[in-house]
Amino acid sequence: MTDSGEKLVKTDAEWRAQLSDLTYKVTRKHGTERAGTHDDFPKVPGVFHCVCCGAPLFDQAQKYESGTGWPSFWAPIEPEAVETSTDRSFFMRRTEVHCARCEAHLGHVFPDGPQPTGLRYCMNGVAMTFQPKD
Repeated sequence: MTDSGEKLVKTDAEWRAQLSDLTYKVTRKHGTERAGTHDDFPKVPGVFHCVCCGAPLFDQAQKYESGTGWPSFWAPIEPEAVETSTDRSFFMRRTEVHCARCEAHLGHVFPDGPQPTGLRYCMNGVAMTFQPKD
């Protein structure tokens, strides 16, 4: 959300101008990047931000190796950082995760993660940027 609590809204043309083709496809058209394409995120303390609007989404401390080929977290940085909706594409029923501020598609959440939440936020790496903590 913006400081005023409002969503960040841009036209499709504005998003296309701001984002690479793959990032646009994933974040604005609910696509998925190939597994294993973002295993190069640093392992140092830091925060993962939405590539579209810069909102903080996940802390490195909640990241874990799920073996799926996508960055996985057991919780968002704050519960309000992300929102979910039902995704019925590909003849499946999944829970989609998107940025609460700009509604960028980030990935999906599954109930097979580690404790303490038991959740696996399986995110597209191209949907996030990493900022190390000072």
